[in-house]
Amino acid sequence: MRRAVILGFSGPRVLPGEAALFRDADPWGFILFRRNIEDSAQLRALTDRLRDIVGWDAPVFVDQEGGTVQRLRPPLARDWPDASTQAGGEAAVRLRHRLMAHELRRHGIDGNCAPVIDVAGPDTHPFLQRRIWAQAPEAVARIARAAAEGMLAGGVLPVIKHLPGHGAANADSHVDLPRCHASLSALEARDFVPVRALADLPLGMSAHVVYEALDPQEPGTHSPVVLRHLREVLGFDGLLMTDDLNMNALGGSIPERAARAITAGCDIALHCSGDLAEMTGIVAAVGLLEGQAAKRAGRALAARHAPEPIDIAAANAEFERLTRTA
Repeated sequence: MRRAVILGFSGPRVLPGEAALFRDADPWGFILFRRNIEDSAQLRALTDRLRDIVGWDAPVFVDQEGGTVQRLRPPLARDWPDASTQAGGEAAVRLRHRLMAHELRRHGIDGNCAPVIDVAGPDTHPFLQRRIWAQAPEAVARIARAAAEGMLAGGVLPVIKHLPGHGAANADSHVDLPRCHASLSALEARDFVPVRALADLPLGMSAHVVYEALDPQEPGTHSPVVLRHLREVLGFDGLLMTDDLNMNALGGSIPERAARAITAGCDIALHCSGDLAEMTGIVAAVGLLEGQAAKRAGRALAARHAPEPIDIAAANAEFERLTRTA
């Protein structure tokens, strides 16, 4: 049976030790970074190789938000602007993500850790500001819905992040543990609005953020209280993966971080560094993908389908028109 983990790896080709681990562990999916990408032919061969190793059509993810966070660059993909500078409204955003899905699918990538559904505010850390669509929560929800619909139409699974909201946090979770001091009523009126509006989407990513109004001790990824609120109050029932377990916001060993996340209520542990020893420890710590997590994983895969027909030249021209007019 499959393990409740998504794994990265070290370079542009799968090393023998990595292949042996993947074959034995059967992770639910893989994630790619710049270190894994050389050119178009290599990338397509790599994604085919990953699926060949595990013997099934495992999802392959990437962080392709655009702008600051974009793993595929020209000539493999267009240089997309940061979310905060994207012009053209929802129509342009939907088309942007349909074109982005085309770029990903032709290289064998069918999952994108996007869109960001955080709400910009006075406490939003600079690392996140450029990646946020708007300051109004209702606008974030509408624009992120358009982004998700564009990707789904192109056969790519969107992963909304960072649940239940990173915008009100005061630090970069790659470096430190952010804390959110907002009251629960303030969170419900602002940061949680897009989460409720997009709760029907198939996949989401947890936030390594302490929400003091819910749990003053543990970050969301490790907090049963926060994750229960996400499920039972905000209504998200999609597959929930952690943000990268290597980020400095979390404490303890990497396997301990993974085990705590699964115990708290995350469905899938996400490990990105490609360190073979860490991956081996995580595989032992997370256990099998079963129960409700397996059902959510099945629903997520059922949302992945062949891309709808599209005239790429016409779509690019329309995207340019929308952004130029705006």
